[in-house]
Amino acid sequence: MYKIDFAKYPFPARTRHHTNPSFYIALSELEVKPDGYPPLLASINWSDYFINSMPPTKLDIGCGRGLFTLTIADNEPQNNILGIEVRQWCCDWLQNFIHSESIANCGILRYSVPNGLPFISDSSIDEIYYLFPDPWIKTKHIKRRAFTLDFLNEVYRMLNDSGELYLATDLEEVHKYHIHLLNKFGKFQHQVITNDSEWNKPQTNKEIFCRKEGIPFYRIIAKK
Repeated sequence: MYKIDFAKYPFPARTRHHTNPSFYIALSELEVKPDGYPPLLASINWSDYFINSMPPTKLDIGCGRGLFTLTIADNEPQNNILGIEVRQWCCDWLQNFIHSESIANCGILRYSVPNGLPFISDSSIDEIYYLFPDPWIKTKHIKRRAFTLDFLNEVYRMLNDSGELYLATDLEEVHKYHIHLLNKFGKFQHQVITNDSEWNKPQTNKEIFCRKEGIPFYRIIAKK
């Protein structure tokens, strides 16, 4: 697990789990662009994110406070990992940490994924992580979930021929929703993971909390 000195790098005193709900919806579906909406991007200069100026080979979508992202970067220095997050304070904190600690292979992007990811090349990604996303439980709020058929189409486009999509949630309803859409999409082979040896990935902040509190969680690996 990545070691962070939280005395040196404290989180902001006041943070909100959610941000403006409109930020979770594609801009094309909004009548008015809300203040502070994450910028749309058609391309990216990767030298702004990674020391070697190469594009990422791993994506952590909805990286939150970033423990998982940072640990992957530390464990796999040969790979560039890009964390994508809609909440400004998470991005600011992570970018400060990455810059201050000179982490060469980890970048953070503030972006709203429902707008698509045109700045990621086809067949360029080894692994995509979508772990413990905001669940948006109420029926009227499901439209704010990033996990859609359009999202799966983007994932399929970005992954290379042996690429994998990792999914995790602590809500059985969301887990079943993931399986339903994977079945409907029909292009991935997916497996529900029931033990850690099959998963073999670092723990997220949320997974650590779930284990500590005895909260069950659910995992899936989908292969192209």
